[in-house]
Amino acid sequence: MALSIPFSGSSHASFLCLLMFVLMYLKGAPVYGAKKEHDKPYHVVNVKSLDPNPYCIESTKDQRKRESLKVVQRHGPCSRMNEARTSAPTLVEIMSHDQARVDSLQHRLHVNSDRNNLNDSKATLPAKPGRSIGSANYVVTLGLGTPKKDLTLIFDTGSDVTWIQCQPCMSCYEQQEPIFNPSDSQTYKNVSCTSPQCSPDLKLGCTRSTKTCVYAVVYGDGSFTLGLYATETLTLTPSDVFPGFAFGCGLNNTGLFSGAAGLLGLGRGPASLITQTASKYGSYFSYCLPTSSSSSGTLVFGKDGGSGTTNSAGINYTTLSANSNGPSFYFIEVTGIKVAGELLPISQSVFSSAGTIIDSGTVITRLQPAAYDALRTGFRQLMMNYTMTQGVSLFDTCYDFSGRDKVVVPKISFLFAGDIEVPIELVGILYKVGPSRFCLAFAGNSDASDVGIFGNVQQQTLDVVYDVAGGKLGFGSGGCS
Repeated sequence: MALSIPFSGSSHASFLCLLMFVLMYLKGAPVYGAKKEHDKPYHVVNVKSLDPNPYCIESTKDQRKRESLKVVQRHGPCSRMNEARTSAPTLVEIMSHDQARVDSLQHRLHVNSDRNNLNDSKATLPAKPGRSIGSANYVVTLGLGTPKKDLTLIFDTGSDVTWIQCQPCMSCYEQQEPIFNPSDSQTYKNVSCTSPQCSPDLKLGCTRSTKTCVYAVVYGDGSFTLGLYATETLTLTPSDVFPGFAFGCGLNNTGLFSGAAGLLGLGRGPASLITQTASKYGSYFSYCLPTSSSSSGTLVFGKDGGSGTTNSAGINYTTLSANSNGPSFYFIEVTGIKVAGELLPISQSVFSSAGTIIDSGTVITRLQPAAYDALRTGFRQLMMNYTMTQGVSLFDTCYDFSGRDKVVVPKISFLFAGDIEVPIELVGILYKVGPSRFCLAFAGNSDASDVGIFGNVQQQTLDVVYDVAGGKLGFGSGGCS
């Protein structure tokens, strides 16, 4: 027997509203009030807004920081090196170089692991994103020599030795600024082979006549620098000048440094800038990486650098630890990942067994295989309304947004020891690979024993504060744009 339900005018209208609600739900449209969608965090974004701006937009925050160094992307319109009109690398080149860097970091960590088993001052530099040993590196400009020569260097938390190209060059790549000539400086001095500064970690040999320390650094992508180890006056800002700063004066340099004068080492080893300036800055520095090549961020040295120099919404700290397998690296403890506010089902042992480092030179964050599988699965389930397309390079979860004005993307956040949650900016979730084509901006390691790496794309807009002496790493949202 059929059930008959009488309809009044008002009940008929209610029924139509209910029917529209159900149809919208079944079609996958975001229905506010629907149980599955209610209160879950998403980015609602105009697709066109994801395109980079071709013009440099200087941050007003940077201009107020008298003692800050400006950080920019190396091939962006804000970079001094862009004046040379050097072509930016392709997506395939960027990801290939990034993987080479990751392979090199993993090799260094595994080799050292095998060996172990056998036995109140501040200064700020502006940072901009570049594309070199790592693929998308950031650069800053500082001064070297007396009189000071301004040089643009890639800055790298995964390296210790600071080096620049020097005259007379045996073999040098093309750079934007004139190559540094030691004979033009009143304060340049070679380091003797008998000096403690000529450590076994960097020493390749000695010159026959003057017994000068010869250094060499080889990077995982095949890039290298070789030359004389020396000291010189380093000028970060007019009020932050360091006589006797030890660095590599490179006479034979090859690789993917295109346009930069060299590299600024911000690792935690004895040769790094952080260690050499510890008496003034207390082994404390911070940076904010801009979201695009058309904007700028900052690199700050000194304890007042963190939230005191930015409009950060507060800094939350996690433990920053050292590891004998990689004494130059900054290790952090990831405890979980959230997608759209939901904690993914990943055992903490997945993260803790191999560990994780934070690295300014790696572009795309690398996760342990089990963690990446969970992230990819959770993300795909919430993006089923969009057309998936073929993977590109490192990326296997890609979408075609052609014909769409707006898209709704689930937010992603990382959890770290100390019960802190760090939201990832949209540019750290979707990576543009072509017109209207975007991919999930993460990749999985090939082996569960490989160290996780928190890369620079996921760090963008965050204040990242390194209190090395205090054993803490801080994150703050909204540090730059």
